[in-house]
Amino acid sequence: MKLIINGKETEINKTVTINDLVREKGLNPLLVVVEHNYKIPERKSWETTTLKDGDKLEILKFVGGG
Repeated sequence: MKLIINGKETEINKTVTINDLVREKGLNPLLVVVEHNYKIPERKSWETTTLKDGDKLEILKFVGGG
């Protein structure tokens, strides 16, 4: 299945949820925001939202600074 993640086409060989994808990318789910097909889903739905071929995601992580 092909996903568009942050503007880049990515091939995924298994069914994953938003939560699975965030963890596979090595990101802390508490420190990122995910946009899924132009909507921002509630974090509690990440474990049940299964990604499908052609889905578009933007993953933004928080960065501190001063």
